[in-house]
Amino acid sequence: MTSTDDATPEKQPDTPDTIDSAFALLDEQGTVTGWTRTAERLTGYCASDVVGRSAALILPSFGDAPTTSAYVDHCMAQNGWSGTTAVRHRDGRTVDTGLRVSRVRGREGTACWLVSVTGALSGQAVKAAVGAPLLARAQIGIVVRDPDLRCTWVNDTMESHDGIGPHRRLGHRFSEALPGAKAEALEAVMRQVLHSGTTRVHEYRSWLATGLRREHTFSASFFCLQGADGEPLGVCAISVDITESRRTRECLAVLGQAGSRLGSSLDVMRTSQELADLAVPLVADYVAVDLEQSVPFGAGPPVRVGPAGERPPVFRRAGLASIRPGVPESPWLRGEQVPVPPASPLTDVMRTGRSYLEPIMDTAEGTWVARDPARARKIHENGMHSMMIVPIRTRRAVLGVALFVRTEDPVPFQQGDLLLAEELVSRAALSLDHARQYAREQTEALALQRNLLPQRLRGGTAVEAASRYLPADMDNGVGGDWFDVIPLSGARVALVVGDVVGHGLHAAAAMGRLRTAVRTLADMELPPDELLAHLDDTVQRLAEEDVDAPDQIPAVAGATCLYAVYDPVTRKCAMAGAGHPPPAIIDPQGRVTFPDLPTGTPLGLGMGNPFEAVELELPEGSLLALYTDGLIETRDQDIDVGMHRLGSALAQPGRSLEDLCTRAVESFPGRPPSDDVTLLLVRTRSLSPAQVASWTLPNDRTAVHRARRVAAGQLSAWGLEDLEDTTKLIISELVTNAVRYSTGPIVLRLIQHQVLTCEVADTDFCSPRPRRVSWTDENGRGLFLVAQLARRWGARSVSGGKVVWAEEDLAATPPS
Repeated sequence: MTSTDDATPEKQPDTPDTIDSAFALLDEQGTVTGWTRTAERLTGYCASDVVGRSAALILPSFGDAPTTSAYVDHCMAQNGWSGTTAVRHRDGRTVDTGLRVSRVRGREGTACWLVSVTGALSGQAVKAAVGAPLLARAQIGIVVRDPDLRCTWVNDTMESHDGIGPHRRLGHRFSEALPGAKAEALEAVMRQVLHSGTTRVHEYRSWLATGLRREHTFSASFFCLQGADGEPLGVCAISVDITESRRTRECLAVLGQAGSRLGSSLDVMRTSQELADLAVPLVADYVAVDLEQSVPFGAGPPVRVGPAGERPPVFRRAGLASIRPGVPESPWLRGEQVPVPPASPLTDVMRTGRSYLEPIMDTAEGTWVARDPARARKIHENGMHSMMIVPIRTRRAVLGVALFVRTEDPVPFQQGDLLLAEELVSRAALSLDHARQYAREQTEALALQRNLLPQRLRGGTAVEAASRYLPADMDNGVGGDWFDVIPLSGARVALVVGDVVGHGLHAAAAMGRLRTAVRTLADMELPPDELLAHLDDTVQRLAEEDVDAPDQIPAVAGATCLYAVYDPVTRKCAMAGAGHPPPAIIDPQGRVTFPDLPTGTPLGLGMGNPFEAVELELPEGSLLALYTDGLIETRDQDIDVGMHRLGSALAQPGRSLEDLCTRAVESFPGRPPSDDVTLLLVRTRSLSPAQVASWTLPNDRTAVHRARRVAAGQLSAWGLEDLEDTTKLIISELVTNAVRYSTGPIVLRLIQHQVLTCEVADTDFCSPRPRRVSWTDENGRGLFLVAQLARRWGARSVSGGKVVWAEEDLAATPPS
């Protein structure tokens, strides 16, 4: 039995004569008893031409049957017939058509035939409404009513559509068989059809009580039957269950939306939320998207789930949507970890990669749900009754699962729902895989940049340092800016800020190569202008390597750099720039200056212009700000405005470097920067005269003895007697080499800071190099001995010669 208490007619726009299926009513002998306007349009015959005459006028013989009577007998034996045939047109030609002959019954066992023909005149509208279901042998319901709308003929299928049996229907109006406003509304449509002679289509919904209680959608076509005089004989209604076709259209609409709504960004969490939002309420009442915990952060490939009984997966809730405000069905919020019972469909889906359908959820004692109190409570509180779990699968791994649940919708999920959910999730999986790979690349780029940038600034006794780095892409945090503070010999320190063109992983990689190159050149103790010249050559060589691989992204597309060396003994700072803005210098009284530093050409242009260095003497406690242009440039302001803004923010004597960094960055206009922002702040220190001692020695045999004697006396004054023996040995070797290879005076200098530095300056420009000696050689072991005794040693070029230096760890605490 069926029930139509909830039958709801849905009136469609009036479409007179748009249904081009031709209908005719035949009696048991094959005589035409009713005709329609569409039949006239298809065959050219009007009602007066065919009503009361044999159907053989328009229908050819059927198969081997020589007469119309035989044709009708065959249809009666088959209880109807459908297929293709030819129909005779009034002008003599034949028209290829689709034909369906359906048997209808009347009172006292009488019967007649409804013939429907869909021909060349019928367009796509026929297939969309009635024609396609007819030709596809769909189960159609047929009712023929007289001018008073009383039922005269009905087929057996109609009872399954509205639940009204033949005994209740025949001889009665629809409103009598099923009283109610909805039946009266349908009768009003029938009267319009009788009055106008046109055809109309309506959709209505009905609950079928057989099996699972599910709402069905029917399309009903009403057309007027004419007699020989052209007057209405009655109205014929044909209903077709279009639930599945409507469901198909809804599925196609959902999948169509998926193309535009999924993958709008390369963010894993956002894509997961888009999937959940799209599926509610089109597929389910509640949807949760759970990803294996490594996926949202791009932390390597997803962990593969082992056999049953092993460690279950760890999920993180990435998407939530519900028809109810606040998503009360979920025990966990987005971003939170979701525990998974070891033995559950969730684990099985992750392990096998196959979907799970539970039309009627089982929460009985002993089930996996009953063993999970948090989920069981939510299931009972929110009336969850049907569930699907679909794996989010890529070619390489299962990224997570999508959970679909019905609460308000009483219809359980069926196989068709699962197919739709799988198709939807498969499209989302592609976007999620792209987003995961992007997140993984960004994680790697961030790790790369973190490892390439200094983790801790070591200014030694020369400077106090602080920094800020703000990438233009705040979401991904990867750019080409870099900064560094490099300890040098003689208590000096190198300060560097650079800017590689571009953003992302390639810019970060290029930045790393340049930072490494700068550190290598800094270890060579080159002055700023020479260092930039060597760095420029390095960038050009990298560019030449890229020419050999044109398909690759250039390693370094261009860069600027500012390099400075500060000496706390002399308080002098030498600096040179390569296309970089000048530093800001703030004296202890808060006065701001930007030194007149030659700009220089950016690195890698190959113009051959030499770089120029400038040397300044800075008062102790001066503030030196090195930055990239992202801190001072905006699209709508001149660079001078940005430099003035930066100077005003830093002109705050007495504030800590961290506070000043914050003020400088916050002084930037409110909108996000268009370029990476890097700021390196240092406050200069100086060594007291008591920490430095120097002597000029004659270039003769007495130099070594005198050097040992004055050094021993100075170490005693500093309380570093424990270093006397090693220091005297180091000084002896360095001074001996100076006497041997130089001609001018020799200068010995001792510097006590974090380490003890011994320096010997001479007029020779050649740097010493250790050489391999055999056991029979009497000389050549001096530098080898220095290397063994010193913490580190080296040489640097200076005006008029070179300085060879060695450092020793302090055995005593230096004086304050």
